Amino acid sequence: MASISKLSTPNPAAALSVSQSLRSPQKCFFIAFQPSAFSKTNRLSSSLATFNPVKTSLRIRCSQTDGNGIVAKRTVLHDVYEKEGQSPWYDNLCRPVTDLLPLIASGVRGVTSNPAIFQKAISTSDAYNDQFRELVHAGKDIDSAYWELVVKDIQDASKLFEPIYDQTDGADGYVSVEVSPRLAHDTEGTIRDAKWLHKVVDRPNVYIKIPATAACVPSIKEVIANGISVNVTLIFSLARYEAVIDAYLDGLEASGLDDLSRVTSVASFFVSRVDTLIDQLLEKIGTPEALNLRGKAAVAQAALAFQLYQRKFSGPRWEALVKKGAKKQRLLWASTSVKNPAYPDTLYVAPLIGPDTVSTMPDQALQAFIDHGIVSRTIDSNASEAEGIYNALQKLGIDWKVVGDQLEVEGVDSFKKSFDSLLVSLEEKANSLKLVSQ
Repeated sequence: MASISKLSTPNPAAALSVSQSLRSPQKCFFIAFQPSAFSKTNRLSSSLATFNPVKTSLRIRCSQTDGNGIVAKRTVLHDVYEKEGQSPWYDNLCRPVTDLLPLIASGVRGVTSNPAIFQKAISTSDAYNDQFRELVHAGKDIDSAYWELVVKDIQDASKLFEPIYDQTDGADGYVSVEVSPRLAHDTEGTIRDAKWLHKVVDRPNVYIKIPATAACVPSIKEVIANGISVNVTLIFSLARYEAVIDAYLDGLEASGLDDLSRVTSVASFFVSRVDTLIDQLLEKIGTPEALNLRGKAAVAQAALAFQLYQRKFSGPRWEALVKKGAKKQRLLWASTSVKNPAYPDTLYVAPLIGPDTVSTMPDQALQAFIDHGIVSRTIDSNASEAEGIYNALQKLGIDWKVVGDQLEVEGVDSFKKSFDSLLVSLEEKANSLKLVSQ
């Protein structure tokens, strides 16, 4: 995360209309991004991966304004939303959630979480200890205690983003929480879990995350039909993405609602992991043509996903839903951090800027884009090149379905391992607390 130091000043949350329970009257926030940490000279030959770092520094200060409020310099995050219609979100969540306030001031408009994020947050921080101790002493089992810790974070974070949700009439300002990763291949279990999470969180600006596995695509339709907003996660292929869109449309149609304006969704299309796997395959092939395509597959497929989005959310079927207030299921670019240090650090952000999209960025990508990101509509600037890259990879023997299936399996397994690891850690902590109290 950006370096944050807390300075003594009146309530920084007031200008964001945050509830009194979340305000920190004696806190202010300072963010400093050092450009030298992010600037890279490495370039990719493809114009889909254009990278033009600008050596500037950013400092965001929260200070007293008329005795109440925040003053923050504009950042490229404000510009990318206002000029290009893309919502920048933050892919991280931990306590204290008030640490999100300076990020909101700098232009962040939503938050995503997942089991891996909570595993890191809860297992490495003492901020959860007091609540966890109370839950253990109250006789809560480990699963129940976990969900209470998570639900509190989601509720508190959603309160911070309520002003954005209200200002955009429910189009933005969301916080996402995922169903148990153990249910990734359980259609009915996912539906039950999603309904339960929606009820217990009880916030209008919360997305229930459901994985885009074959078993859960029908779950998406059913949950949407029940009027619950959904973030569909772990999408790795165009074919599965189209199935997700259809599930959203089917759900809206099956809802029976006259007003669809409060049932929204995002489709989280994963990016960098695609290059990680395909680059390995290209290196095994080893020809000059194959090696020249490294680092280009993910952005090319994402550009084609945007074309699919435009086609699916147009025409008579969609227009009939629009008359009932339906909102488009926005494309959300996920897995935007660069895994290969040889690639530009904004590779999975800068080439994917376009209207009605979301880019959720972990610390590395967010810092880099704020520091030297260029705001320009890039997602469809060279559609023919994207299609050429996609087809060239197929001709080399890259099977996009196999790639998508493998990445889905790896993604589900990774979240399961994080979830199970955290529950083991909580069990051990609970046992030690019980011993101390005896």
